[in-house]
Formats: sequence, structure tokens, C-alpha cells
Amino acid sequence: MARPLAADDGWLDPGPFLRGVAWLDEGRPVRADPADTMRLPWDTGERAALPIGVRLEFTTESARALEIRYRATVPGPTDALRGLAHGFALWNRHGMLTEVFTEPAAEAVVRVGITGGRGPFTVHPPEAQSPVILGVRGIGGPISPAPTAPRWVVHGDSITEGWWSTRPAHGWPAVAGRAMGWDTVNLGYAGAACGELATAEQLAGLPADVLTLAFGTNCWSPRAPFTPAMLYETTRAFLDLVRQGHPSTPLLLLSPVLRPDAERTPNRLGATLGALRDAMERATRDRMAAGDGRLALLPGRDLLGPEHLADGLHPDDDGHQVLGLAVCTALRRAGFDAG
Repeated sequence: MARPLAADDGWLDPGPFLRGVAWLDEGRPVRADPADTMRLPWDTGERAALPIGVRLEFTTESARALEIRYRATVPGPTDALRGLAHGFALWNRHGMLTEVFTEPAAEAVVRVGITGGRGPFTVHPPEAQSPVILGVRGIGGPISPAPTAPRWVVHGDSITEGWWSTRPAHGWPAVAGRAMGWDTVNLGYAGAACGELATAEQLAGLPADVLTLAFGTNCWSPRAPFTPAMLYETTRAFLDLVRQGHPSTPLLLLSPVLRPDAERTPNRLGATLGALRDAMERATRDRMAAGDGRLALLPGRDLLGPEHLADGLHPDDDGHQVLGLAVCTALRRAGFDAG
């Protein structure tokens, strides 16, 4: 049972209701191990502070509304995040039921009306202002934490983080997790995810029932260029380290999706994204051939078309939907949804 924060106001500790939590740092959900941040690139540490994919899940017999007490960063007048929607969206397994928009506040309470039966329900908070949920309570009846689900840990770059999706619930990991009925833990780091071995070690120590790796696109970029040989060995090493903590956990590797400007264009070291993708897929197939029966590969090149890319790189909402459902199909074909 969730315990009240104060006996006279009905607020409940949000901890039992939170899903998508990787680590806690003094009670605040974060997406990198707070004891191991010094080995990560600084931008990974910054992205990891955003609660991407963290959400509330609950059931109720009679509550007509949910109240959420939260703390969030208030953007300044020139902050680029000031124009982003600050909405709390209520979903059930059929889709979104309602969305309530508020203004960012240092501390506030938002009320979300409940329709659609008993649940389970999911509330996706706004992510950009780094909200910390302080308490939850039912209005008109009690609420209970939703049943736990298999824990799916997804690591990738800005595409995995959900860039260019219009809402937190529309990013491809959220789409796929909802379809699979899993607890999605989103470890997508915009600008990073180049096979950092410290991240592999953190993944090895994180509880997971299923794992998905979706990095590689940024290995073409001018900022961190790779050659095919470098990415082949990096992929092998990354998988080796993850397997030290998850020797038999189902693991799907998704190679980079379409990036038209990079497919045949050499990077600073002379590698095209097509050649890098081939190296990554070859490293995965070699490990599978060597006996890793709980590893599967989803080639990313043909999953999306140019019409799915909002900016030539990141999927729009339709693209995220297509990608999420393609990942679901791959997981099921590999038998990773069993049990």
C-alpha cells in the first residue's frame, strides 16, 4: 500500500506509482547511475537528469480525478523551453483519454479527470521542465499503484529519447512499451549514444527483463566520427560488457534508421552511415553465430522512409509510431515476449 504523506490531506507517496525509473538521486528519478556520472560525457549527464519516460500508473474503482503535486523548473523569459507544452496526459491501453495543460511552477497541484473505467491508467507528465512528483491522491475515491510489468530497458540516442515527437507518450519506446504491456525505461541520450563503455557497464548493473540497444547514428557525426572497424569493435565490446550483467536477458539491437544526408556521405574519417550500419550489424550477427541465442538484430535502414522524418534525421509522430510497432514485431518474432 502507498503510504500517505500527511494523515490529514490524503497525499500518497508517489514512489509506488512511478514507472520508467532507472535510478534515484536523493529521491529524484535520473537516467544514469548517480554514483558513476564522472565517467560519462557531460552532455549525457545533462540529458540523464531529464525524467524522459518516467510516468505514473494507477488503478481505481471510484476516483473521478487524480491530483498530482509536483515541482518543476520555471523557464526564464528567454529560455528556449518556455514555448513547450506543459501538459499532463492521461492514457489507458486504448489511447489518450484527456490532457490538462498548466504553467510551469516551482510547486503546484494539477487535477486530471478520470474516465475510461478502472484502469490501469498512465499519466505522462511534461518532461522538459524536469518535474519531480511530490505526491498523488484520488478525488472521489482511492487509487492504487498499477500492477508491475516486465521491465524493458532501452538505450539509444535522441531518436530513442523521443525528439520531434509532440508528446512524451508518442516517442517510439513509449509506443512499443504500451503495445507490449511493459514498463519502459528510456535511456536515450540526445547527442550521445556512441557506444560509451561506461554506459554499457551501467546497463549491466541495471535490473531488466528485456533490453534494446539503438545507438550508432551519432557515430557518423563530425563530433564523434567512427570508422567501420571502430564501430565493429565498439559494438562487440558494448555487448560483451552488457552480457556480463545480463548473460541471458533477451536483447534486441536496432541498427541506425534512415538518415538521408549520411547514407552515402563520408564522415571525417571516410565512413558512410551505410558502412557503419553494416559493421554494427555484422558484429551483432557474429555474436549470434558464436552462440548468443538471446540476442536478436533488427536492421534499421528500411524501417522508415523520408516522409517519416521531421528534419531529415528525427521521426515525426507517425515515424515514431511506425518505428515502435516495428520494434514490437521484432521482439515478438524473436520470442522475447514469452512469459
